[in-house]
Amino acid sequence: MNVCLPRAELIGLDWGTTSLRAYLLDESGRVLELRSRDWGIRQLPAGGFDAALDDVLAGWPACPVLASGMVGSRGGWREVPYVDLPAHLAAVAGALSFVDSAAGRRVHLVPGLRNTVTADVMRGEETEIFGALALQPVLAASSALLLPGTHSKWVTVRDGCVVDFATAMTGELYAALRHHTILAAGLPGEDPPSDQDAFRRGVQAARDSGAAGALSRLFSARALVLAGTLEALAVPDYLSGLLIGEELRSALAAGRIDRATPLQLIGNAALCRRYAAAASCFELGMALPPQAAAARGLWQIGRAAGLTSLSPHHAAGARP
Repeated sequence: MNVCLPRAELIGLDWGTTSLRAYLLDESGRVLELRSRDWGIRQLPAGGFDAALDDVLAGWPACPVLASGMVGSRGGWREVPYVDLPAHLAAVAGALSFVDSAAGRRVHLVPGLRNTVTADVMRGEETEIFGALALQPVLAASSALLLPGTHSKWVTVRDGCVVDFATAMTGELYAALRHHTILAAGLPGEDPPSDQDAFRRGVQAARDSGAAGALSRLFSARALVLAGTLEALAVPDYLSGLLIGEELRSALAAGRIDRATPLQLIGNAALCRRYAAAASCFELGMALPPQAAAARGLWQIGRAAGLTSLSPHHAAGARP
């Protein structure tokens, strides 16, 4: 009996600051194979971008290659201009740039998005957003999305368009406070085992900080240790709770979210669960993230750009 094997159609790269993930995608956008490397744009192997690309794609067919993330930033392989809001899938797909590798691979690069009203940008998250909208079409009409991380993105979607977003530097602030302030005095370099009670205590402190906000409560991490009411090893989780709680408090105060509408999380599953736990202290609903949003987003953008045989306007003979 003849068996019809799936055919590779597109190679998608999620290439950020600290890591590179490569997806070999079939004609329906399903992931045939996933490869990961610790080669973000700040720690490339000898030979740079070309060497990293050759290694991660070794043995794969000569499909079109589409990359999103910081690879298209000013410090990446080639800078790709942002697409201004409001931004829909077709606008992003129509603004692709490219770079040719030394081995002759053409890498199509996805642009990021720019909010000119608030002087804000994203790069890489737009791909996850369009992937999530494809995986959960109910979100397209009207939704609030949260992509937590080093620089969390709070996103508003209307009719399939990204119409607004704001960045919270929560992860980076945590790292700075954890390792470079008096609040970290006496702590080991690595985070101790998780303390959920301390995390919840930090979230509640941010929630109850009122108009002053959680910045007014940061030094409490030091004062509580000195008073003997917070263990020193619990400080990292307490700080994490304070900062995530402040994200939620300020988003509510700004009207970005409300308690009647669940917020859709997108991104790392463990971090999203942490945010969902914090949200419960605010009586907020958060839907856990769909799987493989980045891979699906790369497929959606590639299809809209004519890089696949199923594209509405397939670019015949598109260079791989």
